[in-house]
Amino acid sequence: MSEGHTEGTSTVERAFEALYGDDERALDTAASLLAADRTADAELVRRGEEFVRSLWARGWQPADVVRMVRRELGDEHVRLAAGLVRTETARYERLPHRWQAQLDALDEGSVRPGADRFSYATAVLELYRLLVRLPRLDAVGPVPGETLPPPVAGEPKLLTRIRALLAKAERTTYAEEAEALTAKAQELMARHSLDEASLAAGAPAPETPGALRIGVDPPYEQAKAILLDAVAGANHCRAVWNEAYGFSTVVGFEADLDPVELLYTSLLVQGTAAMTRAEAEQRAGGRKRTKSFRQSFLLAYANRLGARLATTSRRVAAETPTLLPALASRDLAVTARTDELFPETRTTRVRAAWDEAGWHHGTTAADRAGLGARGRDEIH
Repeated sequence: MSEGHTEGTSTVERAFEALYGDDERALDTAASLLAADRTADAELVRRGEEFVRSLWARGWQPADVVRMVRRELGDEHVRLAAGLVRTETARYERLPHRWQAQLDALDEGSVRPGADRFSYATAVLELYRLLVRLPRLDAVGPVPGETLPPPVAGEPKLLTRIRALLAKAERTTYAEEAEALTAKAQELMARHSLDEASLAAGAPAPETPGALRIGVDPPYEQAKAILLDAVAGANHCRAVWNEAYGFSTVVGFEADLDPVELLYTSLLVQGTAAMTRAEAEQRAGGRKRTKSFRQSFLLAYANRLGARLATTSRRVAAETPTLLPALASRDLAVTARTDELFPETRTTRVRAAWDEAGWHHGTTAADRAGLGARGRDEIH
């Protein structure tokens, strides 16, 4: 090893002493050390990749890491984290299911040492200090390097159809059309869950429920978490909200997980658009836009949609009563898996200011999202 590389490694080690304390002056001193030693740059990046790699073993996934960085730090740190995640995951021939989609959604661009080396070094150390302090999470799937199941070419046709229906529902300006499209998507999900229950009932070995994490970002994250819980519950899944880290873990059988994420994301888009329109009506009537209006709107929207989703799911299941025991068995398996992953869950009270107009508009928007009775072949 060359003398310069040895010196660089030593500089990095000395600088990293600042990662394990809260003294900002020590962080400034560490950044000055790194800024003055250009031979430390490569080692600094390599150590960052190691920090990221250790997070995979502690249950974190790419989207989780970047989401946490965005919540706690700034845009420059997000770009740094995204660059490290991309470089680290490029080492693997294959990635776990859903990881590539997470990588595709990362912020573009990267940050490299420029003229202001001190600012760059400070940002890197701030990022690394956050990464080394992230706790262990319950794993929701395999990590890179482990034995993975055979890859599946493309996505299931049903998921593609649901995605197309929901995309149309988000684009249309006609409430009735969005209602019909979203209702059809939910019915497809409910019927698909029945089909999976039927197949599982005749399988030689029972399938084990899986899990995925879905970001629940501010503002109004409590209302968003309630909406996700409603979508998950109506589709034979369970959702557990982690407020501190900005995500919910959805537990369910694999065939139900991706459709739940699709429907939740679409309903959130539709709800936000409806809230914007309702606010415009309020402003036209002389009322100022308020935080309590938006909170009440989204809470009402989530509450009303939860009831309608559950009604649709029960109606579809009742059409095939012979499968009700199989569905019940799968629901029990999901509950058991959720309790295994989260033995210490607790109920959280809703914390929001009340606004009657917001609640009324949110309820109306949920009704227009249209998850009531529809014919099976009404939308093609």
